Order: sequence, then structure tokens, then C-alpha cells
Amino acid sequence: MGVADHSKIAFVELQRKKVHRYVIFKIDEKKKEVVVEKTGGPAESYEDFTASLPENDCRYAVYDFDFVTSENCQKSKIFFIAWSPSTSRIRAKMLYATSKDRFRRELDGIHYEIQATDPTEMDLEVIRERAN
Repeated sequence: MGVADHSKIAFVELQRKKVHRYVIFKIDEKKKEVVVEKTGGPAESYEDFTASLPENDCRYAVYDFDFVTSENCQKSKIFFIAWSPSTSRIRAKMLYATSKDRFRRELDGIHYEIQATDPTEMDLEVIRERAN
């Protein structure tokens, strides 16, 4: 499974330029590569992000989480989320599971990884806990 150039560019724009709050990726089975499905602007919320994930299909996503530490420092952590809802097709789950490591290696600078099969596994509280 390849990774489209624009997928790598979108990640760098999120990581370094802060152009995106999140990027959602999907596997294009015809092209056999990971492509960008959607990006969210810097003003978009975590709720906007989770609402953009399909209810019954797998996706990869990166989310740039901004927070303030107990020492009152502004920080940012990048989360890689492997979204694989239990209602998605078995073929899709297999495809995303077998391609994940290769894709994640292309994204240099991920701080945390979350595997989620339902929304509670990637709730904002889970993200907050991991970031601190």
C-alpha cells in the first residue's frame, strides 16, 4: 500500500505550519494508496473532527491537540488515530490493520497512537489523559 504525496504534504502542513487541526485519510483501493479524505481548519473543534469520521467504515486520522499544562505552558501533541468501528466490513478492517504500520512510518512526528472501535475509545478525555 502506497502513500499519496498529498497525504504526506497535508501531514506536514498540520505538523509544522498549523494549517489544519486534523486530517482524515482513507485507503483508495483502486490506486492502492492512502489519500486525504478531509482536512479541518485550525478553528475546528474535536467534536467537528469526530463527527467527520464515518460511522461504519475505517479511516486513519491525525489530530493536533492543543492544551495548557499544569505549569501553564501552551503545548501541542499530534495523535494518530486508527478508526475501525465494529460495524465496518471485515475486509476494510483487515485492509486498514495490515496497512497501518507502513502508513504511520511515513508520518514522522506523531506523539501518540490510539486504536478506536467506538467513539468512547477516542473521547476527548482519553486524548487529554494521554497528552498529559
